[in-house]
Amino acid sequence: MTTRLQQRRDTAANWTSNNPTLATGEIGYETDTSFFKIGNGSTAWTSLAYANGVTATGTATLTNKTLTNDSFIGALENANVVASAATGTINIDTITSSVWYYTTNASANFTLNIRGNSGTALNTLLATYQSITVVFLNTNGSTAYYPSAFQVDGNAITPKWQGGTAPTGGNASAIDAFSYTIIKTASATFTVLASQTKFA
Repeated sequence: MTTRLQQRRDTAANWTSNNPTLATGEIGYETDTSFFKIGNGSTAWTSLAYANGVTATGTATLTNKTLTNDSFIGALENANVVASAATGTINIDTITSSVWYYTTNASANFTLNIRGNSGTALNTLLATYQSITVVFLNTNGSTAYYPSAFQVDGNAITPKWQGGTAPTGGNASAIDAFSYTIIKTASATFTVLASQTKFA
């Protein structure tokens, strides 16, 4: 398969959605579906089937893709580490990362606003009945602060807290991990399950 791909890369027609005729076994890439397909001697390409044991190396980007009954040996997740003090409204851009770590001692209670990024609402990013879990790590000094308000796409939401009681403060000289599982139940409608854990 690898040899075939390398042989066809220099033929532009075989890398477009124009569906050129590909001989049996030749590989093309259909841009409108973003799928590799294998030719069968006509313009009706056949989706490429992968055998067990295929290994991919390097960097691959998957956006809003669904994996069904797939297993991982191990997954790496980027954390966004910010050398700033938590204060005011903090925008958590989930397209950047779902783990945010503020390493400077918080200077006031603050608001967390969860979104895709400045140009993408979380409501757009998630389909109904999809969810995302966001973790915010807040560093406290001798005076403790915490996220006293929570928003999704700029709209206030009251999370449901583990144990049934919302926190009323942070923990001094510690890192507080605030975890939020955000479930989209309808358009711009979210159920948020939250917890606070102290690390010292």
